[in-house]
Amino acid sequence: MSTVEETAVRLRPPGPAALSWRRARESARRAGLRPLPPRTVPLAEALGATLAEPLTALTDLPAFDTSAMDGWAVAGPGPWRVCGRLLAGQEAAAPLADGAAVEIATGAQLPPGATAVLRREHGEQLGPLLYDRGPEPLTTGQDVRPRGQECRRGEALLATGTPVGPAVLGLAAACGHDRLAVRRRPVVELLVLGDELLDSGLPAPGLVRDALGPLLPPWLRAAGAEVGERRAVRDDFGLLRDAIRHSTADVVITTGGTAAGPVDFLHQALAAADARLLVDGVAVRPGHPMLLAELPGGRHLVGLPGNPLAAVAGTVTLALPLLHARSGRAVVEPAVAPTAVDLPGHPADTRLLPVRRTERGVVPLAFDGPAMLRGLARAEALAVVPPGGAAAGTAVELLEVP
Repeated sequence: MSTVEETAVRLRPPGPAALSWRRARESARRAGLRPLPPRTVPLAEALGATLAEPLTALTDLPAFDTSAMDGWAVAGPGPWRVCGRLLAGQEAAAPLADGAAVEIATGAQLPPGATAVLRREHGEQLGPLLYDRGPEPLTTGQDVRPRGQECRRGEALLATGTPVGPAVLGLAAACGHDRLAVRRRPVVELLVLGDELLDSGLPAPGLVRDALGPLLPPWLRAAGAEVGERRAVRDDFGLLRDAIRHSTADVVITTGGTAAGPVDFLHQALAAADARLLVDGVAVRPGHPMLLAELPGGRHLVGLPGNPLAAVAGTVTLALPLLHARSGRAVVEPAVAPTAVDLPGHPADTRLLPVRRTERGVVPLAFDGPAMLRGLARAEALAVVPPGGAAAGTAVELLEVP
C-alpha cells in the first residue's frame, strides 16, 4: 500500500454498525430535509420538477358551459326548429329561444337558454325541424359539461410536493397557468468506478460492460434529479478523492468501491475530502455495503455497490429518499400486497426481491443474484422481505422499480 493510501486509511473514522433497512431510508430522507430553493419557470421547463406551492385554478374549468358531443344544443322539449350552427371557438350571437336548436360541435360553448345537447346519432332533421330518435327521452343537462364541473377558480388542485409530469402540465395549462413555482432540481453527478468497465461492445477477458451507467440516470431523473453524463473514474485513490472534492453537484452518486477490497478507495477518499459518514452499511441483501455521506457545503454522496442488483437496492434505500427530500417531494409509502408463495429471505437481514404481481399475490422471479439484472428486467416491484422470509399469504411492502 502506498503512503497516500496508508494516510487515507488512518483518516477513515470508525463506521457505525449497519443500520436496518428502514432506519437507513429514514436517515437518507432526513439528510435531505432542506429542499432546494423554489423558482418560477415556464411550463415546458417544469417537467420533472416538484411543485413548490399548491397548483391553484386561475379560472373555472370548464370556463363556460360546453357541449360534450357533436349534435344540437336544444332549448326545452322537442321537436325543435334548427336556426344555425356553433363551432368550437365561437360565441353564440343570441340566446336560444324555447323550442329552438342550433347545430353544435364538441367543446363549443353552449348558447344561453340551451337545456341539453342532442347527440348527432340520436337526432333526425326533417326540413327545419329536429326530432329526438334516441333510445331514452332527452333529459335536462344531458351531454353538457357545466361551467366549473372540474374545478372552480381559486380551488387548490394539487398539493405542494407533487411531481410535475405531463398530466400536471396539461392541467396547469387548462386552468390558466403559463408558469409554475417549482423546486430547483437537485443536480446529480454519477461517478462509475472501476478499471474493468467497458462502455460498448462485448465483454472481454477481465472486462465487463457497465450496466449501471445506462440504468441509473433515467431513474434518477424520474425521481426529480438533473443528471449529467456519467463519468468514469479509474481505480485510483487520488483520482477518486479529487473527483469528490471538486464536484459541484448537490448529490454525488458512485458505483463500486464501497467494500474493503484492494482497490475499494471510497471510504478513504471520503475521509480525505472531509466528508461525514451518515450511513455506513445497511442490513439489506443485496447491497449491504452501501453508504451515505455528507460532503462539505451541505452536499451529499451516495455510495452504491458495484453489482447491478445490489446498486438498485442502494438506490431505493438511500438515493431516492435523499433526492425526494431535496426535491421537496411528498413522502409516498410503499404499496402492500400479499405473497402468492413463500418468499425466500436472508437469515438476518432484510431482502429486496424482484417480484411480479398475479391475481393470487406477488411471486418471486429467478435470476435475483447481486450481479444479475435479468430478474429485475421482468420485475414489477421489489418486495421487502423480512429476515427469515415471508410465508405465502403474508403482506409485504412493494417498491416500484424502473
